[in-house]
Parts: sequence; structure tokens; C-alpha cells
Amino acid sequence: MSDFKSIGGTVRSRAARELRDRVLTGRLRPGDRLDLDDITEEFGISRTPVREALLELSYEGLVTVTPRSGITVVGISPEDAVDNFAVLAALAGKAAEWAATRITAVQLGELRELADAVVEDGDVVDANRRFHRAVNLAAGSPRLLTFLRQAVRVVPVSYFSLFPEQGRRSRADHAELLDAIGRGDTAAARTIAEAHVLDAGAALGDWMRANTSDPAPAVR
Repeated sequence: MSDFKSIGGTVRSRAARELRDRVLTGRLRPGDRLDLDDITEEFGISRTPVREALLELSYEGLVTVTPRSGITVVGISPEDAVDNFAVLAALAGKAAEWAATRITAVQLGELRELADAVVEDGDVVDANRRFHRAVNLAAGSPRLLTFLRQAVRVVPVSYFSLFPEQGRRSRADHAELLDAIGRGDTAAARTIAEAHVLDAGAALGDWMRANTSDPAPAVR
């Protein structure tokens, strides 16, 4: 059973996030066939938002939707997962680099508060998201933000559930990143941000290799 009803957002976005998460973590494997009616029954929603969610995933290259063949998972390999995070790391590194020279005093104060929230907040997922969004906004580049919004979708919603230790590592990395940005060290900020994301991708790739070696049953 999924925690679909506990996921925030519109019905379509919640369905897309849950299904994307299953693909990105290898719970849905390449070649798996998806049944629209069974998904709607599991999620307890109508067919339209599920259909729209699957179309969204098809645009992302995660599933194929064809009139005759139905819905088939394209999926990703552990190597794909690592590559996805490498792309995100490059963008996150550039954002941190620019933030180190463009951040305002007000933004830096807010970033310090958000770093503390990652330590204190019970919802590490939301606290982590808000911290990184603040860094990205401080970069002062709308174009970079657009690319980051697309690239960050490669991070599974359930990431911190799979890797609770990454939450502790994130706090240490955030402290280092905050220090580098605060002193205007562009090279260090970029390096720390890139390593932070690359380590997360390596953890997911290793997990997928260990947990998705056997054929998975299709979601019917």
C-alpha cells in the first residue's frame, strides 16, 4: 500500500509524484505494464488525474503510453540514477557558486534560519527542500531556477525514508555550504554543493543495485 493520500498537492501532481517515485527507486522496472484502472483503485481517485500523471511521466521519458500497447515503464537503471544526480549536482554547484557572490544580507539571514530548521524540524524533507530553494533563489538567475526545477524531479520523494542517514549528512553539508556562501568563497560553495548531490546519487545507485536485481512484478 502507498501513502498516496498523505502526499500534498493536486490529485494529478500527487499521482505523478507517487508513480515517479516508484520508477526512480526501481520499484517499477523497465518493461513493467501498468493498468490504469488498478492504479485508480489503489489511489482512490478518478481516471483523469491518473491518465494526466502518466502522460507527464511519458514526457519525462519514464513511461511510454501507446493506444495499442498501453502503458509500459521505461524506467531507469542504477547508472541512470547516478547520471541524473550528476546533472543536478552541476546545476546545484553553479547555484551555490553564484549565491556566494550574489546573496543579500537578508537572504543570508534567512538561509541561516533554514539551516537551523533542517536540524530542528521534524519534517526533514520539507526543511531540506526549503534550504536548497533558498540557495537557488540567492543565485539570482531565473534561467538557472528553471533548469533546477526540472532536474530536481530525479530525487525520489521517499529519498530520506530510504536513507535516513543522509538527513544527518545533509545537516553537516549544509553547515559547510552556509559557511562558504557566507564568506563569499565561490569555489568552496560549488564544490560542497556538487559533492552533496553526487553523494546522494551514489547512495541511490548503490541501493538500486542491491534491491532491484530480481525481476519485479508488474503493477496491475
